[in-house]
Amino acid sequence: MSKQSSAMLMTEGPIAKLIVRFALPVFWGNLFQQLYNIVDSLIVGNFAGDEALAAVSSSGSLIFMITGFLLGVFSGASVVISQFYGAEDRENVQKALHTTIAFALVSGLVLSIIGIFLSGQILRWMDTPKNVLPNSTTYFRIFFCGSVFSTVYNAGAGVFQAVGDSKHPLYYLIISSFTNVVLDLIFVGVLHFGVAGAATATIMSQCLSSFLVIRRLAVSEETFRLHFGKLRIHGCMLKKILRMGIPSGIQNSVIGFANIIVQTNINAFGDVAMAGCGSYSKLEGFAFLPVTSFAMALTTFVGQNIGAGRLDRAKKGARFGAIACALSAEVIGVIMFLGMPVFLRAFSQNPAILDIGTRQAHIECLFFCVLAFSHACAGVMRGAGKAVVPMAVMLIFWCVVRVTYITIVTRLLPQIEVIFWAYPMTWSLSSITFAIYLISGRWLKTKKIQEA
Repeated sequence: MSKQSSAMLMTEGPIAKLIVRFALPVFWGNLFQQLYNIVDSLIVGNFAGDEALAAVSSSGSLIFMITGFLLGVFSGASVVISQFYGAEDRENVQKALHTTIAFALVSGLVLSIIGIFLSGQILRWMDTPKNVLPNSTTYFRIFFCGSVFSTVYNAGAGVFQAVGDSKHPLYYLIISSFTNVVLDLIFVGVLHFGVAGAATATIMSQCLSSFLVIRRLAVSEETFRLHFGKLRIHGCMLKKILRMGIPSGIQNSVIGFANIIVQTNINAFGDVAMAGCGSYSKLEGFAFLPVTSFAMALTTFVGQNIGAGRLDRAKKGARFGAIACALSAEVIGVIMFLGMPVFLRAFSQNPAILDIGTRQAHIECLFFCVLAFSHACAGVMRGAGKAVVPMAVMLIFWCVVRVTYITIVTRLLPQIEVIFWAYPMTWSLSSITFAIYLISGRWLKTKKIQEA
């Protein structure tokens, strides 16, 4: 490795220090990503009104349902690259890198077509209120025009993650987040373009971040340098990536679909409920800062150490990361539980919206520790090449159990709190299951990628 490299081989050295060293830049990057996510709602709510706020704030479930599959596939690519990198297999690192970026370009274009043509129909299936539907449709169609930028950035960031470099994605997120803020203020606050301006600002910011990540890969002197002339999909390598990534992709898509059903039930309570729950969900993203940080660090740490044959070291890292993840998320949960009535005022001054968001926070926030533990365990399993396990656990509890509970109980007790309680209940069930599997050690009985 060159002296200037930010890549990090995690097969030697103090475990806790390496995991935290990787997780901290991811944490700060996710903080700016969260700013990137809430700024649309913040500016739209203050400059364009409650109906526009409802349109933007309720976007998360649909976007995740459509994009979640590809994000799962890219997580599979990260696992493949991390194991090859841990084994110091330069040739296969190169093949996996170029296959991943080429696949991102193709899939991004396909995603744009799907999102542009189907988002309006999906919003109608979701029973989106008629007064919100035009704004929601406009937002989604413009947003999906830039899908290729999102897929390329996430693929490139996954490459950096695989080689232990969590700093450069942080730099690019900071730049794109500030760009998004400035463009939102211009398009929405000054030019009054409403939700169309918010969506356009997001696309332009994503374009910038994708350019930066590709440029960095292209000028790198490491084994993961990108050569545009080598961009192609290697069939054998794509099979390895898909074998690791499809379970996570299916998990993301089905959970996204389940969240669409949940959002449909929220929509039935009207646009005030949509705005209140949507605003809360933006703030809830702060709880995911340590969750995503440690989950990504664990995937990389476990992947590299299994690739190097260091199974005992992988086990120690998994134990430390899962505990640290749960504790840090709970701290944020307590802060949000106490401060939510104040935090929500940044989005709206409507007392009804503030009441809905606060009620949701007071039910869910103190259970963030079990949410974090589940995601940390899922990160460990993916790094070990056991992506089918978190897929099965989360599909059962976060989809089947959650949707069944909401569908039945809301008919018997038509109160929005019924929906809110679905989350801590299913988070707890999945955490218990993951804990049993993690303690059993069965996740360590796996073949390395290069042997598969």
